[in-house]
Amino acid sequence: MQEETAQGAIDTFISSFNASDDRYVTSLLAQALTSDVILWGPLGRSEGIAAVERFVLDIRRHPAGTGTMTRCSEVDMPDEWARYQWAFTTPDRGPRLAGTDVVHLRRNLIDQIIVFAGDTQPLP
Repeated sequence: MQEETAQGAIDTFISSFNASDDRYVTSLLAQALTSDVILWGPLGRSEGIAAVERFVLDIRRHPAGTGTMTRCSEVDMPDEWARYQWAFTTPDRGPRLAGTDVVHLRRNLIDQIIVFAGDTQPLP
């Protein structure tokens, strides 16, 4: 049951990257994250939903075009920490970025996100 709750928050977070319009990003993030969420990302540490929203919007505005973020693994959850693999792919088999995120959950919402991004690779 705990993994299902984590998976729901994670999948809602991932769906913010794939929202049909930028206006929906904030609403999706508010459903998945605590207001004081901490993001440990490629550019360092940031706090709050607004910071995560900027991160998501930057990725959504990739120079190669709007891409698609997908969860590529099951959610592995020992206690209140969870991890999963993801991939971001731009249109027309453009650049692909893959990685693993580790998230901490508090009251069924993500309160910490640690992003481990791999090398950019073309699709096979």
